[in-house]
Amino acid sequence: MTALPGMGRMAGLVRTVRTPEFAGVTFHEVNAKSALNHIAGTSPVPFPWSVNPYRGCTHGCVYCFARGTHSYLEFDTGHDFDTQIVVKINVADVLRRELGRRSWQREHVAMGTNTDPYQRAEGRYRLMPGVIKALADSGTPFSILTKGTVLSRDLPLLTSAQRQVPVGMGVSLALLDPDLQALLEPGTPSPRARLDLVRRITAAGLPCGVLIAPLLPHLTDGEDQLRQLVGELVEAGVTGVSAIALHLRPGAREWFFGWLRRTRPDLVAVYERLYARGSNAAPEYRRLLSERFRAVRSEFGLDAADPPSNRGVPGETGASFPAGSLPRQHVPAVEQETLF
Repeated sequence: MTALPGMGRMAGLVRTVRTPEFAGVTFHEVNAKSALNHIAGTSPVPFPWSVNPYRGCTHGCVYCFARGTHSYLEFDTGHDFDTQIVVKINVADVLRRELGRRSWQREHVAMGTNTDPYQRAEGRYRLMPGVIKALADSGTPFSILTKGTVLSRDLPLLTSAQRQVPVGMGVSLALLDPDLQALLEPGTPSPRARLDLVRRITAAGLPCGVLIAPLLPHLTDGEDQLRQLVGELVEAGVTGVSAIALHLRPGAREWFFGWLRRTRPDLVAVYERLYARGSNAAPEYRRLLSERFRAVRSEFGLDAADPPSNRGVPGETGASFPAGSLPRQHVPAVEQETLF
């Protein structure tokens, strides 16, 4: 076949695969040179290392902040991000080798910080069992954030890993409306399926926080919407909730605004004003949203024991984690700002 854009930058390419069960999706299988990704000390996220078995994501979330990373391979950050998936087929072996170095300090490793490790492709490639086992066997604490119900397959393994190291589990869910979800996140499991995933995780004896992310102005950020969602999460047995306002980095910004113009043209001017200063929403909106979320969280008794040291300043870069969640270094998080 003719080489695709980006193929020249795809080091370690083994083969390119298309399969009938993934119509319209192309997998680029690569042998990665490294598995651990070090997070710069200047980053606002509360973990030093991450592992990303995949680049690109079939979830197709129109707002995904990671879209810009696909441009490094000379793929576009829109359709290509959703359909040109890089698979690090040797990630578990490479990770085990890196974790075996004398210099490794067994610092926390987060997964789900860029693209989802339990997107549909994981059902085909089964990379995560090897990754989980490598981390647990090396004594390395880790956390996983996902929208993918494929994770259910690995619950026995995760339960076993928890007996060796601290394990943090998180599900990303920001809305309950299935029609809006189908427009915003066309490749993700339904909201009800993710609520069931929370139940299965907690039934397995694992703590499970939920990241309500992203909250989209005038689409998913209403007080009644938040109250209904948090109520459902509490009923499902969630051990903590956090939230993030929509963050529009280059790459994601263009794709999201294109979607907005096609789907909700009445909101284009509103979003242009809110995001006129850059990737973050206007400070006054972030303060309002933070207050609204804290009020709803308090209503359900989720912040009664929230440690003061974990409370972010409304409207500022920072992080806070709710009562019942894991210690800060073990809480799944994403590489975004404005977490509250």
